[in-house]
Amino acid sequence: MGDSFSPDPVVLGIVALYLALMLYIGYRASKSIQATEDFTLAGRRLGPVLLAGTLAATEAGGGSSMGVAEKAYGSWGLSAGWYVLTMTITFLLLALLAPKLRQAAVATVPEYFRRRYGEPSGLITAVVMILPLVGLTAIQIIASSVIVSVMTGLPYTICVVVVVVVVTVYSVMGGLWSVTLTDAVQCFLIVAGLMAAVPFALHYGGGWEKIVSFIPEEKLSLTEGMGSGTIISLIIIYVTSFAVGQEAVQRYYAAKDGRSAALGSLYAGMVYLLFAFVPAVLGVIAYSMVQSGLIDGSIIAEQGEKYVLPLLALEVMPSWLVGVVFAALISATMSSADSDLLAAGSIFANDIYRKIIRKNASDPEVLKITRWTMVFVAILAMAIALTHSESLITILMFSFTLRAGGAFFPYVIGHYWKKASLAGALASLFAGSTTVILVEHFAEAFYGIEPVIPGLIVSLLAFVGFSNLMPGKKGKGSWSTNA
Repeated sequence: MGDSFSPDPVVLGIVALYLALMLYIGYRASKSIQATEDFTLAGRRLGPVLLAGTLAATEAGGGSSMGVAEKAYGSWGLSAGWYVLTMTITFLLLALLAPKLRQAAVATVPEYFRRRYGEPSGLITAVVMILPLVGLTAIQIIASSVIVSVMTGLPYTICVVVVVVVVTVYSVMGGLWSVTLTDAVQCFLIVAGLMAAVPFALHYGGGWEKIVSFIPEEKLSLTEGMGSGTIISLIIIYVTSFAVGQEAVQRYYAAKDGRSAALGSLYAGMVYLLFAFVPAVLGVIAYSMVQSGLIDGSIIAEQGEKYVLPLLALEVMPSWLVGVVFAALISATMSSADSDLLAAGSIFANDIYRKIIRKNASDPEVLKITRWTMVFVAILAMAIALTHSESLITILMFSFTLRAGGAFFPYVIGHYWKKASLAGALASLFAGSTTVILVEHFAEAFYGIEPVIPGLIVSLLAFVGFSNLMPGKKGKGSWSTNA
């Protein structure tokens, strides 16, 4: 794909400046790191605005930009915007839970399980939650590298190495504070860059009326392409996954107080509301231009619809805006990759190394292990990205659903229900995860239903049932702020 375009010096300059800025922010942020909490939780000092920026950028990955444009160009049409809009609903719902998450005063989700229910549940959730983070990191690296390859004409392999080095260096240097500051820049670029692309695309296409004349009516429906069932499923998947995903809730833990956590979640939802249908609009505009002959669709036909957004930018926008759009697309993927790296490092160092491998580890040692774990995960993700190990990515992404299917109810309800017990938590983790596996394996028998949904139902029944049958002993099974 890289050979299909001649690199533009202006585009290259803008993106190179962006990458250099990310590294500089990481370097500056590293100066404020004095303890593990500074690194993993930004000293618990994030206000609503910074929190909103890092939440929005973290979840705005390649799927919500390039992926939405791809689906809009394909069978979903404008309804692909729901892929992003459902995140708005998710953040609004999580705003209700955010003060409780901050009040827990933990560093990781497994730490909450350990302190709320006991050691076994903490170890299980630590293992279950690290695995998908490797796959999530790899997917974002692949998306970033595709963009860089299209933009520069460099081989995909070299682009993977460049992306991994940049993301890893600034993340390892400054931790969550570095990630938060870079996310603020990235969030602005994602929203402003893609929104700025719309008027140029409309002008190039001859205006909205001419553009829609080449688009089938069903493609312009806001719901028909995706369907209400998929929309509802996405809301369920996002709420359950974000609520227990370390890469997301680590932000709530880092808020300076409960009010900041709630407001940050609300503001992040508003960002997604503003941005929701922008990639979808660009996708259908690209479809119209291909149908009308304004854009040569042979590259998309040969290479795949994932190249819709980069191709549109290169065809219809001035060089400076192409540079901004490419920087925005790279931002969308890198802002997710850095969060996944930090989440994996935090869980391993906090919940496996310090609790199992070396219980008397000092704070500087834990900080060192966190950083080395991030490097190790980055190398694993790079290996996956270089080999395009689709089967491995599928397995790792499946564990992403697995963590929600078993952990959601013990995690969320545990903040409110005093009777919740270790037996209930373990039963929920086992029953919910097993159900997800069975449904995934026998998908046709469940008419293609998302595996997480029956998993959640079984998980809830097991959690409530075993917590009532086997409540925690006096002094256990209820929240304690002591490690």
